[in-house]
Amino acid sequence: MSQLKNRLQALSLLDRAVAALTDAEIEAIYASLPDDHRTAIDEVSGAKEGGFADGAARALAIRATAARGKMTGQLEQISTILTDPCLAKCIELLGEHSDNPTEPQLLDITPTLVDEFGLATTRLMLASSVAGEAAASAMLTRVLKHDDALALPPVEAPELTLLPAPKADEELKAKRKAMKEKKQAEARLRREQQLKAAHRH
Repeated sequence: MSQLKNRLQALSLLDRAVAALTDAEIEAIYASLPDDHRTAIDEVSGAKEGGFADGAARALAIRATAARGKMTGQLEQISTILTDPCLAKCIELLGEHSDNPTEPQLLDITPTLVDEFGLATTRLMLASSVAGEAAASAMLTRVLKHDDALALPPVEAPELTLLPAPKADEELKAKRKAMKEKKQAEARLRREQQLKAAHRH
């Protein structure tokens, strides 16, 4: 059960990292990728032949695919492709510690990653590593939740939409009540007429 819980937490972190990206950041990450990575992103995001018409359409498709793809693997697939160059640089900077770095070792190299790839990409890469069940997942999760520089922004609570007063329901109830009262009155009148007729006999 704890394995499933960890899995869901990892996907939730990754989902938050994608949600934290602005459209401009998605477009900047996409533009910095090698050609084959850009082609792969377009394919996974459902682009027709020739790719997307503009950056806004691509960003929307990436978000939609990521949101739908939590359980199908597409969320991880998109994140892995977007952060591949950042991960490669992270591994290079960590050197022999890359398989299971300590928190100080990671925090020592993250400023370089942020300078080169941006904060959003660095966060997404770390979240993608957690979803990929990296040996250092527990430490990476802690960093993404609590580090002053790297923590993901809090999830915004969805705005509550106040439903309009159920006016239609009230009107319907009033109509039903009027109909019921009318039927009762008619039934009462019929009974009275029947009684009068019986007395006349």
